[in-house]
Amino acid sequence: MSIDPLISVILPVYNVEEYLEKSIRSVINQTYKNMEIILIDDGSTDRSGEMCDELAGSDTRIHVIHQKNRGLSAARNRGIEESHGDYLTFIDSDDYVADDMVEYLYLLIKKFDCKMSLCSHTIVFTETGKKHPLGDGSECKMSALAALESMLYHGLVDTSAWAKLYSRDLWKDVRYPEGKLFEDIGTTYKLFIESEWIACGFKPKYFYFVRKGSIVTSNFSSRNFDLLEMTDQMGEGVLSVFPTLNKAVLRRQMYARFSVLNKMIGVQGFSNYRKQISQFISNNWKEVFLDNKTPCRDKFAILAFNIAPWFYNLAWKLYKH
Repeated sequence: MSIDPLISVILPVYNVEEYLEKSIRSVINQTYKNMEIILIDDGSTDRSGEMCDELAGSDTRIHVIHQKNRGLSAARNRGIEESHGDYLTFIDSDDYVADDMVEYLYLLIKKFDCKMSLCSHTIVFTETGKKHPLGDGSECKMSALAALESMLYHGLVDTSAWAKLYSRDLWKDVRYPEGKLFEDIGTTYKLFIESEWIACGFKPKYFYFVRKGSIVTSNFSSRNFDLLEMTDQMGEGVLSVFPTLNKAVLRRQMYARFSVLNKMIGVQGFSNYRKQISQFISNNWKEVFLDNKTPCRDKFAILAFNIAPWFYNLAWKLYKH
């Protein structure tokens, strides 16, 4: 009789008391049972740390680690180092997962004989309660090159740390960059390359909350420039292995520039960054625009920016509304 391998489920926790119990309960209720659940309380100042300890009392699989606040990357890295599982998966503690997500990801790895698997997710808007499921329900074995290309063009594959299951040996030389935002972008591509093949199941098993105060919805700060650094680092790493993905990398770099510009609308200062971003767009827009794999939204952004920056700002505000 074969025994299912131990899977480590790692949840970084920081000031999410409103969402924490739902998140952890969704892990406790998994159909896959041979798990250790590692909660890294990253110096929470609300009741999150206490709640972790209370929930640990209800399930012996839960292990709580309290540490001074060091950020999401450091919390994930601590979870990797403290884990014992043959496989690892990450869940953000303000999100939740379907009861069979871990089992689904593990069965994908077995089915396609890979070291890594992924599934799709549902976007949940906390203010309205509306849900937007992603994925087309298909399953396939995808090469690292194909997965990276999909990710770079914002296809069905994404850069997130979560909604994925990783063999432990993939982490031998990989850790999240501490002190950076958008750390997933600077890390996930390395795991695709290490894995060589990825078991993909595009069914939405992860529920991702979009809420006020998150990185996605928060106001601009200089830390948003981390997106450019992480994207360029990813591009350099991808091209060192797959130079044929040069167009896909350039498209993703262009997308990152527009993403930062969008955050900077109405913000004063940072003139050097604005000039660098504008220069990048001016130097590369034609190649990205003529790439038939570039999404239509990107092409519209390029056209609007080339008409005039003020026109682009207006177009973005209307699009966002």
